[in-house]
Amino acid sequence: MTARPAAKLYSPALLGLATELAAFPLDDTLPLRADARSRSCGSVIALGLALAENGHVGQIGMTVSACAIGQASAALLARSAVGADPARIVDTMSTLTTWLAGESGLPDWPGLDVLSPALPHAGRHGALLLPWKAACEALSSGAEQG
Repeated sequence: MTARPAAKLYSPALLGLATELAAFPLDDTLPLRADARSRSCGSVIALGLALAENGHVGQIGMTVSACAIGQASAALLARSAVGADPARIVDTMSTLTTWLAGESGLPDWPGLDVLSPALPHAGRHGALLLPWKAACEALSSGAEQG
């Protein structure tokens, strides 16, 4: 029996996601804001959101200083956040956390499968979660204001 090679952590698909962040600049007028930092790797993110009249995400912007895993995770969040119910973002964050702990499958969020090779790399988990934590914090600050 031949061992299957481990998936490559920094695949072309993952690296390509970093370029997508340019489409989601942080706008100072976005009312729901959060800054987050990963203690494990030093990655940082500033994230802003605005909700549409229906309560779903209407706009997202961010500034990301992170490794390729953190940038890819941020791009995947941003790519599908507009139009999403805030509860779906919170649920995805929760499921990402349990997935990284080996307690669940990968969340149902478009494109997250590209992050699968990061699972055995605990040192990258903080960067992977960073944009999701920032989004949840921003959404939480909006709930406190409302």
